[in-house]
Parts: sequence; C-alpha cells; structure tokens
Amino acid sequence: MNRIEFIERLQRALAGGLNSRQVTENVRYYQEYIDMEIRRGRSESEVLAGLGDPRLLAKSIIEANKRAGRSEGTNLNYDEEIVDGGSGQQTHTYTYSYGPNQQGDAFEENMTGTGRVFRVPGWLILLIVTVIVLLIIGVAFSLISVLAPILIPVLIITLIIKLFQNNS
Repeated sequence: MNRIEFIERLQRALAGGLNSRQVTENVRYYQEYIDMEIRRGRSESEVLAGLGDPRLLAKSIIEANKRAGRSEGTNLNYDEEIVDGGSGQQTHTYTYSYGPNQQGDAFEENMTGTGRVFRVPGWLILLIVTVIVLLIIGVAFSLISVLAPILIPVLIITLIIKLFQNNS
C-alpha cells in the first residue's frame, strides 16, 4: 500500500464516524506526519507500517472522539476487506452498518490493475492552457479574415448611406 491508498482508506473509514471537518483535520494531520517522517529520512513503507492499518487507526480516532464527546458523525460504521485473487484481480468488500449491533449492507467490487494515480506537473498544465488559448485566438482571427471581405464593404456602404441621409 502506498501513501495515497493509505490516506484514501483512512478518509473513507473516518467518514462513517466523524463530521467532514474532523475527517479533513485528521487526514491533513496524517498527510503532514507522513511527509515529515519521509523528510527525516524514513521510507514511505516504514512510516506506513508504523501507522498500521488505516481502518484500525480510524476506529481508534473515532472512539477517542466519542470518549471526548466530540463525535458528530453519522453513526455509520465502515469496514473494507481487500482480497487479492492473483493475476492482478482484487475484490473489495465494503460493509456499512448503522449502530454497533445492527446488520449492515455489503457490496463487492472487482478491480483489475494496481489503481495508479497520475499527477500532472504544473508546467504541463500551463503548456496545455497556452496551446488552447492560442487555438481559440487563431480560430477567432481566421473567422475575422474570412468575414472581413464581406463586412468591410457592408460597413462602408452603410456609412455612406448614413452620410447622405444626414446631408439631405
């Protein structure tokens, strides 16, 4: 599991027991913690191994908030199980239950591949935006150059007619 998967799982698990502000605060804390530990020289895998399973971490955070009387969540419990069936095929089982003793709804999702997330560098975004703007300007000037031989004589004739009407 990499950092992105860890944070996504933590966020989903926290969403069932905390309000959105608390989820955001906790996710931001763990993102900063992971970054800080990596800057200190630890590898990403070491940091994530030290934090453990994100679902258990989320349950601890939710319980701590309940004990402190700060839980404003939905009373929705979330659990996820991932089974790797070999050959890149993974089955995700999500279970949602309302309250501690109630039966939950479950559904499965089959996913193929590793679920990679690609980040686009800022310079590439700037390049794409610049190309799009230049294309729009090019199309606008092309339209003007096609319509100019028609519009200029029409405007000149209209001005001449206006001048003769004002003089008469």
